[in-house]
Amino acid sequence: MPRKIVDISVPLENGVAADPPGYGPTIEYHDHRQTAPEVVKFFPGMTVDELPDREGWAIEWIRLSTHCTTHLDAPYHFASTMDHGKRAITIDEVPLDWCFQPGVKLDFRHFPDGYVASAADVAAELKRIGHRLSPLDIVVVNTSAGTAYGQPDYVAKGCGMGREATLYLLERGVRVTGTDGWSWDAPFVYTKQKYAETHDAKLIWEGHRAGREIGYCHIEKLHNLEALPAKGFTVSCFPVKVRGGSAGWTRAVAIIDA
Repeated sequence: MPRKIVDISVPLENGVAADPPGYGPTIEYHDHRQTAPEVVKFFPGMTVDELPDREGWAIEWIRLSTHCTTHLDAPYHFASTMDHGKRAITIDEVPLDWCFQPGVKLDFRHFPDGYVASAADVAAELKRIGHRLSPLDIVVVNTSAGTAYGQPDYVAKGCGMGREATLYLLERGVRVTGTDGWSWDAPFVYTKQKYAETHDAKLIWEGHRAGREIGYCHIEKLHNLEALPAKGFTVSCFPVKVRGGSAGWTRAVAIIDA
């Protein structure tokens, strides 16, 4: 059966406003000419002139966190425990079955930046698109942040998923969710304002912290979700296997059967 593969990841690159200051990656590129002297060191007596076109290999050295670019967060990122007190699993322990499942898209682009989506919002959107959740469905949320990627205000764009909205999904068997925003929760700039007014620490990272009750993963910094239908596609988001890690980078794609 013909199928279409849609890239829903962002590239790893220098100088893009995709993280708060100090949290972005640094990529150092070395081209074929630059590495030629390093290549010949592996072969005593060899000179650069003996290499085809005097070229070595292209290589990159990268400094980044596991939360740069499109990545899958493990339950361990949210807290040390999950499922009401059990040890939270790390990214290398995430069941692979969770990472290749039917996808569902919630279109929350109309919500203002900083809005915290509720369980009622999720239920209403599922009703609108005519979908009943099944265990292990991968639910991705399309927000206004999607088209702001790379812009100076990206980390402050989009709505967030609150605790009750997150638990609504998890209680129905969802174990992987995703967003095109910098965070699954509302941007910190808005949460900061709410905390200043209420001094209620439960508002901070409330969607993430839902993982203390039911362990789950989410993908952050998805992209191109506008190109997806509401349902009828499969998401693949296998993470890089970082031993004991809180997250792993992923080349997330959506597979649409024609």
